[in-house]
Amino acid sequence: MRSDCHIFTRRGLLYTGLGVGTAALTGVAAGAFALHESGRSGHVAAAAKHPADPTRPAGGGAGAGTRPVRGLPHTEHAAGDSYRLRPLAGETSMGAPSAHPPVRTQAEMTLPGTHGRRVLALTFDDGPHPVHTPALLEVLRRHGVQATFFVVGENAAVFPELLHDIAADGHVVGNHSYSHRQLTRLRTEDIESELSRTSDLIDRVLGLPPTWCRAPYGDWHAPSLKICARLGMEPMGWSLDTRDWSRPGTATIVRAVLDQVAPGAIVLQHDGGGPRDQTVQAVDRYLPVLLEQGYTCVRPEA
Repeated sequence: MRSDCHIFTRRGLLYTGLGVGTAALTGVAAGAFALHESGRSGHVAAAAKHPADPTRPAGGGAGAGTRPVRGLPHTEHAAGDSYRLRPLAGETSMGAPSAHPPVRTQAEMTLPGTHGRRVLALTFDDGPHPVHTPALLEVLRRHGVQATFFVVGENAAVFPELLHDIAADGHVVGNHSYSHRQLTRLRTEDIESELSRTSDLIDRVLGLPPTWCRAPYGDWHAPSLKICARLGMEPMGWSLDTRDWSRPGTATIVRAVLDQVAPGAIVLQHDGGGPRDQTVQAVDRYLPVLLEQGYTCVRPEA
């Protein structure tokens, strides 16, 4: 009888303990749910208090929450914000698929969709240069003209402030590889490195990756075009070569532009890669003539 009492006593204690434990777990779960709902309500309230600005780019773009630091900021990136982690078309493991430019068979040689309008695109390669790029920016600013600067990553890494100056004046900053190596002679992994390193650098400095790319020497092939598209860029060539890289003289550069210009032209010039004072002077001389002829210098639309 005494033994039975002990058994009943032990069973009672066991059931009591189980009841207390269950109640405790229920309380923890309820508290966690309440905390989650409270945090969720806080986020909703914060979003209502600070609605998204539709003029700001999404993701890691400039103005998405914080202003990009001038110069070359810290290299760490949130995985979700990295342009290199955007899923390929049809891939949903990282969320909804994002749009990528289709793989082109060749670069754009003239501005698309101009329909005979007197528009052209001025492009400058191989910079930024600490002397010629600021001088060229001053000329373009004075004439109220915008252009596209295809920067070499090695130069941009040394002069990141010039990327800010280019973008601040409303010009397009494009990718011209990291070390100006001929892409068609490189292994696929080296092409990827040349283009992605420069895109990553521009993204870190300006808060937004480039949407246009020009291959060194304008030399594209199928693998490089595929990588260009995968990195979210369109390839651009040119229809009017000033050959300013050979330093033929200011008058020769001016004549090359005025003699060959046509609606939709993409003009190739350089602000880096050597002395470019002739180019700066030529731009200052031919721009008033083009503007008087009714031409408008535009940014390419990606």
